[in-house]
Amino acid sequence: MNHDIIRWLMDGDVSIQYQTSRDLLGIDDQGLQARIPHEGWGKQFLDAMNPDQSWGRSFYQPKWTSTHYTLFDLKHLMLPPDTSPVREIIEELAQKVKAPDGGINPAKTTSYSDVCVSGMFLSYACWFRVSQKRITSVADSIIDLRMGDGGFNCISGASHSSLHSTLSVLEGIHQYLHQGYRYRAQKLEAAAHQAVEFLLKHRLFKSDRIGEIINRSMLRFSHPPRWHYSVVRALDYLRCSNYPWDSRMNDALELVVQKSKPDGRWVLHAPPPGQVHLTMEQSGAPSRWVTLACLRILAHYGYR
Repeated sequence: MNHDIIRWLMDGDVSIQYQTSRDLLGIDDQGLQARIPHEGWGKQFLDAMNPDQSWGRSFYQPKWTSTHYTLFDLKHLMLPPDTSPVREIIEELAQKVKAPDGGINPAKTTSYSDVCVSGMFLSYACWFRVSQKRITSVADSIIDLRMGDGGFNCISGASHSSLHSTLSVLEGIHQYLHQGYRYRAQKLEAAAHQAVEFLLKHRLFKSDRIGEIINRSMLRFSHPPRWHYSVVRALDYLRCSNYPWDSRMNDALELVVQKSKPDGRWVLHAPPPGQVHLTMEQSGAPSRWVTLACLRILAHYGYR
C-alpha cells in the first residue's frame, strides 16, 4: 500500500476518510462516519434541503439536485443510516412516487415505473433502512421486469437489456440483501446472479457479438455516477458484493491499471452536465473518489 496515497486520501473530506479507513485499512471507524452529516460534503448536501424536506424542484427534477439524486449522493457518502430526517423522507416518498406496477415512477407523464430509478431508490432506501412494507412492491416490480437475457432496461419495449439499468438494479438488490431484508430474497438473489452474468458476458463494457467497446463513455471515471454506467462502477459493485474473480473481468481490470497515473492516483473525468449542489472535485485533476474506488477494486481482486 502506497502510504503517500493513503495520507492524501485521509486529507480529504470525512466521507473519503471513512471509506479509506474501512476499505483500504480495514478499520470501520464509526467515529468518522458519525461526522459525515455535520461537516464537509455531507453537511452541505443536508443544508441544501428545502423547508419541506425535499431537494430541487421535485422528486426527479432537476438533475442533479432533485430529491432522488440527492438521496443517492448521500448514500454514496455513506451518511449514517439513522441520520434524521433522511429515513423519514424516504418513507414518505415511497408512498408518493410509485407507479401502478409498484415500482418507482419518476415522471408524471407516464403510468409505469422506471426500473433504473427503482434500482437506485432501492439502494438508498435500504441503506437508510426504511421499513420493509415501503419497498415490498419495488422488489416485486424489479423481479417482474427482468428481461430474457438476464438484465434490465428502463426503455419500454426494449428487446435487449441495458448495462446502465442492469447495474443500477444490481446495486439496489445488493443493498436490499446486505441490510437483511428477506421478502422474496431468493428470487432477488437469482435475479442478481443472472444480471451479473449479463454484465460478464459483455466483459463489463464490450459487445457480446463482435467484442467492440459498446460506448466509450463507459470508460470514463467520474463521480458521482448518477445513472451512468462505467467500468469502475461495475467493478466496485462486484467488489462490494464479494463476487469472486472471473477471467471476464480482466479487460476491465487492465483498463483500471492503465488509467493510473505514475504517482499512483487516478484523474476525474468530466461528469455529465447538469445542476449540482456542490462540486466535490475538479475534473481533469487527481480524484480521491476515483483513486479510492480503483485501489479497493485492485486490492480486492489482487490485481496490480
